[in-house]
Amino acid sequence: MDKGMSNLLSWSIENSQNAQQPTQDGTSTQQPGSKGAEPRGLTEDAIRSLMGGPSDADLMKEAMHVVVNPEATLDNKVIAFDNFEQLIENLDNANNMEPLGLWTPLMNQLESSEPSMRKMAAWCVGTAVQNNEKCQHYLLGIGGVPKVAKMAVEDSDNAARRKAVYALSSTVRNFQPGMDEALKVLPSNVTGPDHVNASDMDVIDAIMAKLREG
Repeated sequence: MDKGMSNLLSWSIENSQNAQQPTQDGTSTQQPGSKGAEPRGLTEDAIRSLMGGPSDADLMKEAMHVVVNPEATLDNKVIAFDNFEQLIENLDNANNMEPLGLWTPLMNQLESSEPSMRKMAAWCVGTAVQNNEKCQHYLLGIGGVPKVAKMAVEDSDNAARRKAVYALSSTVRNFQPGMDEALKVLPSNVTGPDHVNASDMDVIDAIMAKLREG
């Protein structure tokens, strides 16, 4: 059962149980939040399931399908990427990228010949891992940290490189394993001679500022 339908079922059971409560004289009274009330407690996915619309997982897969479709126009690919980025601003959706198999096609776009596609891919990586240790660990595990760090230093397109800096910044903050891996790639004139603590925001801010400057 998809997540939206599961949430919808739980909501339906809860509200059917609470909709009417018996009074002392044996009659029943309708409780607030039953018939005629707003469907409080329902997620957007559940509401879409109720209305017969696609879940966030479906929308994410559809967006990535457009991104990797060789017959799609560049404009449509960028629009699909933008939609994907907005979806993974939600923590649950970002964490769902792994079981949906969306990390691999996303990371492949970091090597696209189109600067706008590299930019959007880096943007999505940054959004997925921001304040999300689960995704930070996953990116590290698939070897994505060196790839992002290298792009932040070497990408020939300024806009794409700056988005890679954003992705790198989101990857290493408060995540020491990611910071240590990035330090293997970043030039010493950017990071300085000392070991960098991933929780030292001032030092990380300074490193990212140097990278943005090029």
